[in-house]
Amino acid sequence: MTPVPPRLVATDLDGTIVRSDGTVSARTVAALARVEQAGSLLVFVTGRPPRLMGPIAAAFGRRGQAICSNGALIHDLRTGAVVEEHPIPVTALVEAARRLRAAAPGIGLAVEYAHELAGDEHYQAGDWDTDVTVQRLEDAKLLGRPAPKLIGRHPRLSADELLALAGPALDGLVTPYHSNGLRLVEAIAVGVNKAAALEALAERHGIARTEAVAFGDMPNDLPMLAWAGGSYGVANAHQDVLAAVDEVVPGNDEDGVARTVERLFPQSC
Repeated sequence: MTPVPPRLVATDLDGTIVRSDGTVSARTVAALARVEQAGSLLVFVTGRPPRLMGPIAAAFGRRGQAICSNGALIHDLRTGAVVEEHPIPVTALVEAARRLRAAAPGIGLAVEYAHELAGDEHYQAGDWDTDVTVQRLEDAKLLGRPAPKLIGRHPRLSADELLALAGPALDGLVTPYHSNGLRLVEAIAVGVNKAAALEALAERHGIARTEAVAFGDMPNDLPMLAWAGGSYGVANAHQDVLAAVDEVVPGNDEDGVARTVERLFPQSC
């Protein structure tokens, strides 16, 4: 008997279905098309802000919604509009900035919106920031309105080292995490994460967590992977992900997600 395919497939993007060269393979596009063809829900769940979703929307035909900014923004890929937002309140943003600077001296801070990025004088722009001009603002303006995400980049400390410092410092104020190893730590509002956004979306569609599977590669994917009934980590994933998932699949450059989806959704579905 052919197993019943999951009703929801959630996948991270970078390092999971996006290859090291920044592309998405034709095999991955074709495999994920099977999800919707079978009547199931396909959800892209990413740390990317909406401004960086254009290539993904184009590759997959601008279908459906994406959970962006680690759950802080819900983005409609068909229209390009942000349909839901869960920002960090100003009071928490100001205090989080103060604590991060104290915990990791020398750190540069930025706030990221759907289509804007602003930073202090110490923030070092990274590879993901080349598409936008970083506005340099004084704290009164930088931290003066609610923001989906607070970002800190350090000149020397790794992402793991930064998270080890940021976790205790920011506990209960915002939720810190990291999604890559580029000396970057990020924070979103308390209660906001990939799992919470995905759970809310699943509930609106009458889908139970046991009917969902998720793919990821980095620590910020862990809540989503724990929520889903079936969890998969690509072989190139962070060690914490590899230790937590139900199954390790081939890496992002070997179309591991596509291979697994082909198995979950055979052509006869």
